[in-house]
Amino acid sequence: MAIHQREGMNKRRKLIVALGAGALTASFAALAQPKQAPILIGWLVASSREASSRILGSFKKGLAALGWKEGAQFVIEERYADGRTDRLPFLAEELAEKKPALIVTSSAQATSAAAKAAPKTPIVMAQSADPVIAGFAASLGRPGGMITGLSNITADITEKYVELLLAAAPRLKRIGFLVDSNNPTRVTLAKAAQRSAAQHSVDVHFEEVAGPEEIETALSRLAKEGAQALGVMSSAFFSNERQRIVKVALSRRWPVIGFSSGWAEEGALLSYGIDISANYRRAAYYVDRILKGAKPGDLPIEQPTSVELVINMKTARALKLTIAPELMVRATRLIE
Repeated sequence: MAIHQREGMNKRRKLIVALGAGALTASFAALAQPKQAPILIGWLVASSREASSRILGSFKKGLAALGWKEGAQFVIEERYADGRTDRLPFLAEELAEKKPALIVTSSAQATSAAAKAAPKTPIVMAQSADPVIAGFAASLGRPGGMITGLSNITADITEKYVELLLAAAPRLKRIGFLVDSNNPTRVTLAKAAQRSAAQHSVDVHFEEVAGPEEIETALSRLAKEGAQALGVMSSAFFSNERQRIVKVALSRRWPVIGFSSGWAEEGALLSYGIDISANYRRAAYYVDRILKGAKPGDLPIEQPTSVELVINMKTARALKLTIAPELMVRATRLIE
């Protein structure tokens, strides 16, 4: 009996040793396996790194809220055109060579460049003019292809420019508009402004600009046309040049309306547009869905539901304008 017990104990010892050795081997094997590399996300923006710091921060916050850890699970390969949209194709080619899992874009021009450079790579538009008119999507509800994300509803916004300028400065008779000639939806935007001008019996004049070096000449032409105020239509490189545009316009004592809150923060009388930071936070949702297997063409393109009206009261006082209480009540924010 004792012999049988000793044999049983020996067998159990051998089994425990074998199991321990197996576990140890498995542990060493696990340690020897290379860690999974973080996912590479492309980032193609028409403006400068400095001007884009807020939107990049919003995008990262959106990803963090969805559980993504920067560095461990994803890294962002950034490219900035510094307001030179002609550089976007080259920058998009650079990104394509890095083989990102997807590319996030900041404008219609950036989206177009990314689509040409990386036609098989999913693209998430964080903001864009009408994607159907631009040829990026078959429809908002069912984009098809490799592009999805968010639209700017810029035509609807631009149609309000004349109304808002007149609410702030009722004596205006002629309004000049800066238009980015590289914007594929510029004709649609101009027609929106013309419709509003016709309703309010105001003359409008448009100056197309292809690059930063043309801005001051265009503003001089608007002055010769008798412009009394300035509307700046949606444009990536206009965002990069807004300080200069506002400075020149204010030197002519023009009330200015721009398409994002940054314009009013820079000194424009008014800004009216989408909450861009909210758009970039929402873009993270699309990135999350695509990285988890969704097809971009199956994800409906969203239109923003929140629009901001910001009034710079300091500029109003400098221009000797009294802002009507009705307009102040409509404002999302007043800058004192």
